[in-house]
Amino acid sequence: MSEEAPAQGPLAVRRAGVLLHVTSLPSATGQGERRGDLGPEAYRFVDFLAAAGCSVWQVLPLVPTHEEDGSPYNALSAMAGNPELISRELAAERGMNEPGALTADQLAAFVAWCEAQGSWLDPYVEFMTLRDLLDHAPWPTWEPGLRDRDPGRVAEVLAPLAEQVLQLRFEQWVFAAQWAELRAYAAARGVLFFGDLPIFVSHDSADVWASRDLFQLDEQGVPTTVTGVPPDYFAVDGQRWNNPHYDWEAMAADGFAWWRARIARQRELFDLVRIDHFRGFEAAWHVPVEAATAKDGYWVEGPAREVLAALVEAAGPGTLVAEDLGVITPEVTELRLEFGLPGMKVLQFAFNGDADNPYLPAQHGEQSVVYTGTHDNNTTLGWWAELDGTARELAVSIAPAIADGPMPWALVRLALSSTARLAVAPAQDLLELGAESRMNTPGTDVGNWAWQAATGSFTPAIAARLRELVERSQRLRRPGRPG
Repeated sequence: MSEEAPAQGPLAVRRAGVLLHVTSLPSATGQGERRGDLGPEAYRFVDFLAAAGCSVWQVLPLVPTHEEDGSPYNALSAMAGNPELISRELAAERGMNEPGALTADQLAAFVAWCEAQGSWLDPYVEFMTLRDLLDHAPWPTWEPGLRDRDPGRVAEVLAPLAEQVLQLRFEQWVFAAQWAELRAYAAARGVLFFGDLPIFVSHDSADVWASRDLFQLDEQGVPTTVTGVPPDYFAVDGQRWNNPHYDWEAMAADGFAWWRARIARQRELFDLVRIDHFRGFEAAWHVPVEAATAKDGYWVEGPAREVLAALVEAAGPGTLVAEDLGVITPEVTELRLEFGLPGMKVLQFAFNGDADNPYLPAQHGEQSVVYTGTHDNNTTLGWWAELDGTARELAVSIAPAIADGPMPWALVRLALSSTARLAVAPAQDLLELGAESRMNTPGTDVGNWAWQAATGSFTPAIAARLRELVERSQRLRRPGRPG
């Protein structure tokens, strides 16, 4: 097996993209007053990408987040959209402020959409309504009838809350409509959407509450073991994520229908989908519930080929990317290649002096996606500032091209010159921002997911500078033409 170029899907040709989560878009109401949303600034960003010659917009998961951390990797539902991303401005313009204001055609579309999405929408609205009623208490602490999702008891409790249930359904429809409209606008300008699917789901979520038999839980719904990763580059004690582990035997019983539905939902939203922590399919790190840190965990093998066969079949060929960072064994690499999934190459990891470092440009291969850094890394300017003189000299000796210009553009240019079919730069690198603009620091609980671009950041001058590099690296794709 080799890193052969993808023959199908979006990565059958060379492309360039930008990583920017929707919440990081400038706010129409001013910085700090509201996070980015699916309104006018999102359309302006699509225009910026098109002007820059970039045909991929990569985002983080679009899911509703927990109040405590706001992390898109700790969702209340793996299937729902985050209602905070709804543009109030566009909703008002289209008469979609509230269910009672809908036209007859809109109402029909709303009802039809709810019926089509009922398999995940029904448990989501039940879970969210009950959770709000019970002051956001974790669902294993609910009374047995609600904890166990007894149909009669759930219906009884929700009966007086019909208006709230309707509002939750309505929000999801509005989100879906706004996303579809934005995606169509982007597609007309040659811009594809690249999403992110966390391999695990939050314990306190509609997914686990409604499908307890698919997870390793005790009779009260408490995990018997939790997820994480061993010590690595990001955290000396490892990372304890606290998601419940899957009951793979139960999932296999119906041909991994839960996973098929989940990936199908992502493909409704995105042209490309990154599977976060891909190695977890081959083997996952199990942390005892009573362990203080993730260091005390152990590996447990999973049914990798069976579940991936289901995922690829449901998603379609050439539409999935594997996040294969961290401790990657030959078995994980073999699995990725067997199913034809591009892996990830992060340039910030490339310059440790190891000639076999897989992140070195010479090691990339076409079946990969190269990044200057990801949402879990420092910005490139912040990373470069933290390197001492010796480390910088080593980096330049390994990749002399980065000495041809100032950071972060030197690393952006190096990424674009890679053989990888897709080259992605976080928006912070294009804006030449430092460590204060980092999106996330793994293993920490505060200060994450908050960065937001200032109004007017994505200028024509930046687009022109980027477009020149994109075209020079043969990554320019024009709408309306093959590829």
